[in-house]
Amino acid sequence: MSLATLLIVSFFALALLNIPIAVALGLSSCLCLVKFGLDMSILPTQVYSGIAKFVLLAVPFFILAGNIMEKSGISDRLIRFFKALVGHKKGGLIYVSIIASLFFAAISGSGPACVAALGSILIPAMEKDGYGREFPSALLATGGSIGTIIPPSIPFVMFGLVTGVSITQLFMAGILPGILFGIGLGAVSLFMVRNEKDIVITEKATKKEVFDSFIAAIPALLFPVIILGGIYSGIFSPTEAAAVACVYGLVIGIFVYRSIKLRDLYDLFRTSVISSGNIMLIIAGASLFAWFCATSGITATATKAVQSVASSQFMYLLLVNVILLIAGCFMDSTSAIYILCPILVPVAKTLGYDLVALGVVFIVNLAIGNVTPPVGLNLFCACGVGNVTIMGLVKKVWPMLIVCFFVLILITYVPQISLFLPHLFYGTP
Repeated sequence: MSLATLLIVSFFALALLNIPIAVALGLSSCLCLVKFGLDMSILPTQVYSGIAKFVLLAVPFFILAGNIMEKSGISDRLIRFFKALVGHKKGGLIYVSIIASLFFAAISGSGPACVAALGSILIPAMEKDGYGREFPSALLATGGSIGTIIPPSIPFVMFGLVTGVSITQLFMAGILPGILFGIGLGAVSLFMVRNEKDIVITEKATKKEVFDSFIAAIPALLFPVIILGGIYSGIFSPTEAAAVACVYGLVIGIFVYRSIKLRDLYDLFRTSVISSGNIMLIIAGASLFAWFCATSGITATATKAVQSVASSQFMYLLLVNVILLIAGCFMDSTSAIYILCPILVPVAKTLGYDLVALGVVFIVNLAIGNVTPPVGLNLFCACGVGNVTIMGLVKKVWPMLIVCFFVLILITYVPQISLFLPHLFYGTP
C-alpha cells in the first residue's frame, strides 16, 4: 500500500468511526510515519511549524473576546436597542435577530458563539410572541453563519495564513457578502411567516425608550467600529486587534456594565483556553496531514485532476463549490482550509481568479456547512439553546439554505461584490 493510499484510507476510516477530526488527522499521519519507517523527528517539527505562527495568536484572543462579550451582556443590550427601533413592525423580531447577528458576528467572529449568545435571549422572546421555537432556532442557526463571513472572522485568518493573502483585505471583502446574507435571510424569513396569525406585534417604543436603549448600547455599537476601524486604518494588525478586543471587552464588562466580576475571569479564561486548544489541535493535525499530502504527491495529483476538469473559470468555480459544500458537511472549516487550499488555490492562480474573492467563496461555503448536517455546528448549538429536535430544525432551515445557495452563486460568479471594498480602499491590483 502506498503512502498516499494509507493516508487517505486511514483518515476516512477514522472519520467514519466518528473519531474527532483533529485526532483522525493526527493518527492517520502518525500511522504513515510508523508504517513507512520515516524519521519520527518529522512529527514535532511539522506540528510546531504548523502552530508557531504569530497570526494564530488572533484565534485565542478572538475566542476570548467572544466569551467576554457574551458574559458582559453586550448581546442583551444590542437586542434591546434593535427591538426598540424595529420591534413594533410586522416580523420585527426577525429584523432584530438578523441585525443583532450582523453586529454580534463582527464582535465574536464565531457562528456557534453568535447562536449561543443571541439564541438564549431571542428564541424564548420569539416563542412568546407567537413564532414557536423551531423557526427562531433555525433563523438563529442560519444567522449565526454570518459570524464566519462578517469580519473579524477566524476562518478568514486561517485562509490568509495558509495562502498568504492579506487578512485585512479578506476581512474587508467579507462585509458586503455578509450583508447580502442578512438581507436574503430576512426576506425569506418574512415570507415564511407571512400567513402566521399568532404573531404578536409589540407596541412602538417611545422616543425616550429608544434613546435610553441607544445610550446603553453605545459601548457595544462602538466595538466593531474600534476593532475594524483600527485594522483598516492600519493602526493595528488583525492579530493585535484581537488583543484590543479582549481589553476593550473587559473594560466594558467590568467598569461600564459591571456585569463581569473578578471571580468570573477564571471561568472566562478556562473556557477560552479549552476552545482555543481544540482549534490548535485541529491546526496541528491538519498541518501534519497537509505536509504528508504534499510529500506523497496527493496534492499535486489532485491539483492536476482539478486542472484537467476545470478548463475554464466557470467550471473551476462550480467544482470548488461542490467540493467545499461536501467538505463542509463532514469537517470543520479549519481542517477544510488546510487540506483543500493547497489543491484549489494554485488552479485559481492559473485561471486568473482573484484569491481574495476565492477566500470569500471558501468561507461562505464553509459557513453554509455550519447549518448542514451531519457536522452543522450551528444546527446542534441551536438545538441545544432552543430545545428543539434536529429534524424539526431542518424542516425550518431548508428555505433559508436555498437563499444561502443563491448568495453563494452570486458572489462566486460576480466577484466584484467581494472585491468592491478592497479595491476601493487599496486600489485595483
